[in-house]
Amino acid sequence: MMKRGLVRTLSLATAFVAIASACTMNVAQENAPGWQALFDGRSLDGWRASDAPGSFSVVDGAIVVHGPRSHLFYVGAVQNHDFRNFELKLDVLTFQNANSGVYFHTEWQDKGWPNKGYEVQVNNSHSDTSRSAGLWGVRDFRQVVVPDGRWFTLTVRVEGKRVVTLIDGKTIVDYTEEPNPPREKGLEQRLIASGTFALQGHDPGSEVHYRNIRVRVLP
Repeated sequence: MMKRGLVRTLSLATAFVAIASACTMNVAQENAPGWQALFDGRSLDGWRASDAPGSFSVVDGAIVVHGPRSHLFYVGAVQNHDFRNFELKLDVLTFQNANSGVYFHTEWQDKGWPNKGYEVQVNNSHSDTSRSAGLWGVRDFRQVVVPDGRWFTLTVRVEGKRVVTLIDGKTIVDYTEEPNPPREKGLEQRLIASGTFALQGHDPGSEVHYRNIRVRVLP
């Protein structure tokens, strides 16, 4: 019995050390030079919602997206909410049938789907088969990398005309926008330019959580 108790004690100690190390790494990453938080973990200060503001709330340090179609635009002070070359990181949690997205190079509009910028898809089980980290309608991705119910880190890096998306450090899309890219009707402004970020609320049956939203401006 003493041996079993000792093993359990050592296992708990090892787990504690692993958790502490992970927390230390997260703090180090958050404090790394150049990174700036876009979300304070407590409120929607610096963000503005279109159509249905009630689709967005803050619970346990995360932005909860759940309700009718709406988009939450970053309108805060960082870079005067106008980004060109950048690296964006968000921790994301999806639920069954969730459909959302992270827009970049977009701009505020009071209703409807954003007309400007790219949408990085967030979707692991919705009937729309364009999956997380794909560039919706431009370079869709059809595989599920992380299942619903598990946090993952989504990274979006834009340098010049090149867009790279990653999930937990794994490259999903590496796309370079060609001159005069062909776009379907309604997607004519899916172009790399500059602008802000937005989180998508797709429909009342969709729930997604976002936390640790931070950006690093690139030259």
